[in-house]
Amino acid sequence: MDAHLLQWLNLGVRWLHVIAGIAWIGASFYFNWLNSAIAPPERAEPGIAGEVWSVHGGGFYRTVKYGVAPARLPTTLHWFIWEAYTTWLSGVTLLILVYYLQAKTFLVGPAGLSPAAAIAISISTLVGANVIYDALCRSPLAKNPGAFALVGLSLVAALAWGLTQVLSPRAAYIHVGAALGGIMAVNVSRVIIPSQRRMVRAMREGREPDPALGKQAALRSLHNNYFTLPVVFTMIGGHYPATYGHSLNWFILFGLAVIGAGTRHYFNRRNQGRNNVWILPAAAIGMVALALVSRPKALPAPSAADDASFAAVRVVIAQRCAPCHSSKPTNPGVPTAPQGLVLDTPEEIQAQASRFDAVAVSAQTMPLGNVTEMTDEERALLGRWIRAGAQLR
Repeated sequence: MDAHLLQWLNLGVRWLHVIAGIAWIGASFYFNWLNSAIAPPERAEPGIAGEVWSVHGGGFYRTVKYGVAPARLPTTLHWFIWEAYTTWLSGVTLLILVYYLQAKTFLVGPAGLSPAAAIAISISTLVGANVIYDALCRSPLAKNPGAFALVGLSLVAALAWGLTQVLSPRAAYIHVGAALGGIMAVNVSRVIIPSQRRMVRAMREGREPDPALGKQAALRSLHNNYFTLPVVFTMIGGHYPATYGHSLNWFILFGLAVIGAGTRHYFNRRNQGRNNVWILPAAAIGMVALALVSRPKALPAPSAADDASFAAVRVVIAQRCAPCHSSKPTNPGVPTAPQGLVLDTPEEIQAQASRFDAVAVSAQTMPLGNVTEMTDEERALLGRWIRAGAQLR
């Protein structure tokens, strides 16, 4: 596929993915809040379990929740389906466009696997995560929320560690998110929507809907709610090399997932009128701790023996960075310089010295997948040049 067309296709699908994801997560947040905010009605009504009054956009709203179902189906019944399906389908499309069609650049990691093997690991991860999660939900463990959460978090930690050993760091992060997002989508398609359809079918046939179906759907919906913030982080984490580029990248990802789920737990509890005020301060302390853990080592002061001339640095930049970061990239998979970062002139190179330090010297996440094979010696050369003041001489 033409590289320029691929880039625009990627943009269109990514935009769709973000739009659908916002709608899906927004609905998840709202309905979990609604379930928690429902209170017994001021005046008892047959079949009504609770109600909630709200004001928004200049209007007053009264929402009621039935114990199981209304006496008859309304003429119009709104389903929340397209948000989850569109998010999942666009996400899978992005996975193919970015990580499968460009596997050598974006997917293959330090283990040096072939693109085919890396893709096989990717697919196995997405399928296996769903199989294991569904088995846990159907096991006796599901009746103990605390134990279920502990086992689930342990599996997320194991997944993060395992993927960072075989895939590129950025790919490992996005695959942990894709595994959780896939579980969310399957929860919707295999449990939540089918349960709702069976309840609606029972009403149309004049039968009493099974309350157990609603409870099972509600449980999976609650699980999805806890997955949302960790998944959102993996969607944006690729912009922060201090996380995925660190030697403890798997631990940082796990820590951020715990912080995200914990933050969601705080709001869920608060919506129920049960304020655990310690959760958000603990999450903030966790963020500070991870920031300290991921902080790159300070570069030593330059010595008289440092011989990093700009002429030598410019050769490294021309060979390892400019194939992508140039006004006319020579990398066939890159039609234009990523992020508009061009390194053609000495002044352009000097202006990006701090960025070289962050992504090429400290985190060593650039070049992506080390596609241009920058050596440790060349990274050290860049570091010495930066330590000496990044002079153009």
